[in-house]
Amino acid sequence: MPAVPAEPPASADVGLRPLSARSVVLSLLLGTHPPELPVKDLIRFVEPFGVGGSTLRAALSRMTAAGDLRRTDDAVYGLSDRLLARQRRQDEAVRPRTRSWRGDWEMLVVTATGRGPAARADLRTRLTALRLAELREGVWLRPANLARRFPADLAATAQSYTARPDRPAPELAADLWPLTTWSGTARALLARASESRLPADRFTVFAAAVRHLLTDPVLPPELLPADWPGDELRAAYAAYRTELSGPTGAERADEG
Repeated sequence: MPAVPAEPPASADVGLRPLSARSVVLSLLLGTHPPELPVKDLIRFVEPFGVGGSTLRAALSRMTAAGDLRRTDDAVYGLSDRLLARQRRQDEAVRPRTRSWRGDWEMLVVTATGRGPAARADLRTRLTALRLAELREGVWLRPANLARRFPADLAATAQSYTARPDRPAPELAADLWPLTTWSGTARALLARASESRLPADRFTVFAAAVRHLLTDPVLPPELLPADWPGDELRAAYAAYRTELSGPTGAERADEG
């Protein structure tokens, strides 16, 4: 993958995409604590995106039928249990829990056999969400600097170990994660965020910022390139959440 300059111009492609009514609603609720809002607030929020009340209500009905949302009797919509797990992952991306690193690495070795393509793809998605990187097929690892435990059900498909690779840790980390590319995209997002003035534009930029933070490997500082922008992007996002909360005091953010 070609390297991205450390400070690309603000016009760089940072994965911004138009947000549908569904995307806006999910983005808003994923950053709201607790994740529920009345219809009247949702209508007011989606208006800058050109989404009318009838379009929003149709989207809410479809999302409820699809199991994305739950609706109370007083027309308040909230995230379903399935999407509450997604919200927890987003919160962890914004505020990752770390511990001091002493040179150890987590290693997960896939031991299950005979799994179909869907099961393999699901496991790959789960391990990537755990911020592991694949060294070779079935062998996943990362520095042991995250304050977490592996989900208990992973024991049925993989075994976990603590390892000390022979390779220099910064060299190994650079091979496992596209650090230069990640840093370049983060800086482009920060530039776009500083340029954006319209509420809809800022919402779209920070939706992309949250998606990008979900892919941050959260490595120990000594394994990162100089001027790593991860904390800067998190701080910008936190400031945006405060900005977005507005006079109602609702804690809102976006994931997209």
